[in-house]
Amino acid sequence: MSLNMKARGVLAAASLLVSAPALAQVPPPQPEAQAAAPQLTKAPELVRSVQAQYPAEAAAQGLTADVRLIVTISEEGTVTEVKPAEPVGHGFDEAAVEAVRQFRFTPAEVDGVSAPVQVEYVYHFTLTEAPAPGAGQEGEDAPRETATLTGRLLSRGSRSRVAGATVRCGEDPEAPEATSDAEGRFTLRVVPGECEVRVIASNFQRYQTTETLKPHETAEVVFYLVPAGGAFETVVRSERPKKEVVRRTVTREEAQKTPGTFGDPVRVIQTLPGVARAPFIAGDLLVRGSNPGQSSTLMDGVNIPILFHLLGGPSVVNAEFLDTLDFYPGGYGSQYGRAVGGVVDVTTRKGASDTLHGSVKVDLLDAGFFLEAPVAKGVSVAASARRSYIDALLPLFLPEEEGETLSVVPRYWDYQLRVDFGARKKEGEGEEAPERRSTGYIMAFGSDDQLTLVSSGESQANDLSLSSHTLFHRLKGDWTYRVGKITSVFAPYAGIDKYDTEVGSSYTEKDTVYSLGARETLALELSSAITLRTGVDVMFEHGRFDVVADAPPGFEYVPFPGASPEAESLEEKLRITGFDGALFLESDYKLGAFTLTPGMRANLQIVGSQRNVALDPRLWARYTANEHTALKGSAGLYSQPPDTPRFAFLPYGNPRLGYQRAFQASLGVEQRVASRFQVDLTAFFNRRFKNVVSPGQVLTQPDGTIVQERFSNEGLGRAYGLELMVKKERASPTDKWFGWLSYTLSRAEDGREEPLPAIRDNVIDGGTGDTAYGLSPWDQTHILTLVGSYVLGNGWELGGRFRYTAGRPVTPLDHRHDVYGSDGNVYRPTYGPYFSARAAGFHQLDVRVDKSWQMESWTLTAYLDVQNLYNAKNAEFVFNDYRYRDEYEVPGIPLLPVVGVKGSF
Repeated sequence: MSLNMKARGVLAAASLLVSAPALAQVPPPQPEAQAAAPQLTKAPELVRSVQAQYPAEAAAQGLTADVRLIVTISEEGTVTEVKPAEPVGHGFDEAAVEAVRQFRFTPAEVDGVSAPVQVEYVYHFTLTEAPAPGAGQEGEDAPRETATLTGRLLSRGSRSRVAGATVRCGEDPEAPEATSDAEGRFTLRVVPGECEVRVIASNFQRYQTTETLKPHETAEVVFYLVPAGGAFETVVRSERPKKEVVRRTVTREEAQKTPGTFGDPVRVIQTLPGVARAPFIAGDLLVRGSNPGQSSTLMDGVNIPILFHLLGGPSVVNAEFLDTLDFYPGGYGSQYGRAVGGVVDVTTRKGASDTLHGSVKVDLLDAGFFLEAPVAKGVSVAASARRSYIDALLPLFLPEEEGETLSVVPRYWDYQLRVDFGARKKEGEGEEAPERRSTGYIMAFGSDDQLTLVSSGESQANDLSLSSHTLFHRLKGDWTYRVGKITSVFAPYAGIDKYDTEVGSSYTEKDTVYSLGARETLALELSSAITLRTGVDVMFEHGRFDVVADAPPGFEYVPFPGASPEAESLEEKLRITGFDGALFLESDYKLGAFTLTPGMRANLQIVGSQRNVALDPRLWARYTANEHTALKGSAGLYSQPPDTPRFAFLPYGNPRLGYQRAFQASLGVEQRVASRFQVDLTAFFNRRFKNVVSPGQVLTQPDGTIVQERFSNEGLGRAYGLELMVKKERASPTDKWFGWLSYTLSRAEDGREEPLPAIRDNVIDGGTGDTAYGLSPWDQTHILTLVGSYVLGNGWELGGRFRYTAGRPVTPLDHRHDVYGSDGNVYRPTYGPYFSARAAGFHQLDVRVDKSWQMESWTLTAYLDVQNLYNAKNAEFVFNDYRYRDEYEVPGIPLLPVVGVKGSF
């Protein structure tokens, strides 16, 4: 028997370069003006192939193989890199790589523009018997009967259309085959009889079935393909310029199953290097030694007042709505401003373009839904909403010993609604005419948080000693226009924020802030080595602030002899309007292995008669030593305008405030190890100056009165340290586990340019520091996080997360005897040296178990997410009794098992 050796390749599917950004310290891309996620508008087509040399040893043993390759295709259609996705050995990998390197494709297009892409290419090595001499001669010229197999490929569990899949009839290398289109449809003409259908698609398990076809018959079928490694869809990404030293990007697939996050990808930020742990009721973002409020949180490029709901999460955006989440701890480009700390940029995704999809999630904390669907050609809609009910459940877990502890109970809801539209057009009829694309979307989103402080004692379960309410709404538009190598993005927005605070009966504040802004960015690719970006970023604010508070000490009066003194109530109504705008310019220069990105941001703030100007030059550099190693560094100035309410007249504010400033620098190295591990080590130094602090200096007015500024630009700060991240990626859909180690070693300090004022108003300041410079109250020397997840099989997945942070600095209570103030009828505390002690360290282990059932058209997932598995007693705050003799700890989250179910279709 003689063998006729054949080698045949199959183009399984195409996905854009950086098709699934990993949660790692990778050099970041600068988003093109918060544009919508790029779309693959034209897949590459194979126009020239080369037959591989069949390995002699494998042929002698009668071995066959299917070699999966990751092929990088340039903008011109040439193959620049070929790597085996899953090596099979016996010489097949080397033979396939050598052949595919010589392939030629038509250029792929992203949003109508040629772009580099990566494709998964399956090369089949098969052995077939050579026909006997004279066989097949008879009847060669007779007409052959045919049958037609047509249908659609859907993803099992979600009904998403599977495009770019190869459908074949049998294993014969000469068998007919077809490729599914964007709607997942295919048509295959075959010889009547039994057809052994084989479907090969990227990120899906191989599908096999048998169809019996009669002559001249057309059979229509629907095949449900099983996703490889999970039921999540692959998100297409285009390659964007890398212009920050550290960008940490979270993929929805990995983040939704990270233990302790309750399926919320945004909460994964809390496990990344450079992020200090905030008290659980705050939800603050503390980045590289910065203070609360000094980092910017953006949603689709629009500033939002909070990123997390109270109690430390979840985030204010539904997990299903999230497209990408980029975290920049520092060194970001000139397109970002209004921050001297870090930046978090959450982008939402457009609705599905194929059919109706959605999900419903219910657990012990909240319930929510997500829906997406096309409504017309080129128009899609996505919507989500969520409401918590933890306020009704958490009291069941509170300790019952009255007076020993306090617990915080939150209530929240949020919503998102997005409508996308747009299509690609061509100017003129010629092949060389530049293509233009006009797309856009309108989005509304908002969030509401209410917080009450409740005693754990039964008799005081409904007493309120603290209440806060935070509400915001945003309406944003986005219009992106591309023609040739020019891209323009215009994004107007409007918003309203409301803040209500009550502290017993002594203080009530109701704030409302209206905002109106717009952003225009223009990008021009001058050549393959030079790209230019410029734009304008403006924002108007109008605030209404109503405050009712007890007067400061000294304003008390005694209504009759022997009675307790009562504080006089003061009421103020403030109205303030402010403007903040910026012009920015930056460019990318590629010089061989070097990439340089210089930039400049010019800032202007106007509030009342105050005019503030700040110039922020920035520089980013990267040197790629080889495909595994890169060096990177950055340096620059950053500015943040003071909040508009702080410009109120004396003594309630300071109308002479200026920009807060910071100098940030970092230097790092990236190293890929054994293709599956990514190691990133970054050293950073941040110096903040002209920060807004309280109280300000004591001033003598022209009329001789003395008044103290509530705020002043006298604040200083510095932070320095090392950040390490080691991430193990899933190398293929069959890889069972992923995880990462995150560690930060740092020191954060705060201070003042001038000595503390001689007169200190306790109501205004509230502080008791006895030194002008020292540790920051947010300093945490060691921050360690370990995360791991393992696919057990049959729909089961197990994960764990361990966190440890060093305790924050505290000023110890040095109570040797009671100190009683007879004038105010109050006891006063006696403290030791300022920040001379530390609170106990925080440590916690979280575990999550998932089980999924994939039906044909929908997927059911049940999960158990356990926070604080071993019930560590982590104290969040300390309260004192009225004589300052004893301290009472406010506990953190106890052992908290959360059971939930999620159905998606």
